[in-house]
Amino acid sequence: MNWPDSNSDLKSGKREQVLDAALALMAERGFHGTTMPEVAERANVGAGTLYRYFTNKEALVNAVFRGCKSEMGRVLMTDFPLGQPLRAQFAEMWRRLWLFAEREPHALSFLELHHHATYLDAESLAVDLAVLGPLVAFVRMGQDAQILKAGPPELILTIVWGVFSGTMRAGQLGHLVIDPQVIALAEAWVWEAIRR
Repeated sequence: MNWPDSNSDLKSGKREQVLDAALALMAERGFHGTTMPEVAERANVGAGTLYRYFTNKEALVNAVFRGCKSEMGRVLMTDFPLGQPLRAQFAEMWRRLWLFAEREPHALSFLELHHHATYLDAESLAVDLAVLGPLVAFVRMGQDAQILKAGPPELILTIVWGVFSGTMRAGQLGHLVIDPQVIALAEAWVWEAIRR
């Protein structure tokens, strides 16, 4: 994962080691199932080093959340083809979600486990809203053009995310072979579910 710099010692890379270790552990065990000593051990750093960067587990999980959510937003929105028809934009958004899942499987698992968690701080919630904002705008644009179903945009996004994350989870568990054909089929079915 490419973590945003936040007053870290770039030469040592220890902050990034801690974040990578926390991401892997929390994606596997969840926030409550991961301890700070386990993170330090996985990162191959001492407890003092860990606490130098993160005052407590809540600060650490928030840094992990912000990094993962920001990366997902970057993958989704960088150079997005806004001039394309809505249907093509949706297909591209779906393709980019899959790309994010392939590149960052731990981040996807982590975000699924920690979505709207009670321990997220104001900064993390702001990052969440910043990533969600363009997606809500996309749905509203489609509704205004009478291409997408009427209703709360967040509900439509929940349907899209639910199918996507469920498909990825089925692949991780070995219940479904995730390949380009399955991803394309799921995208077509989701489009049919949300289009007017």
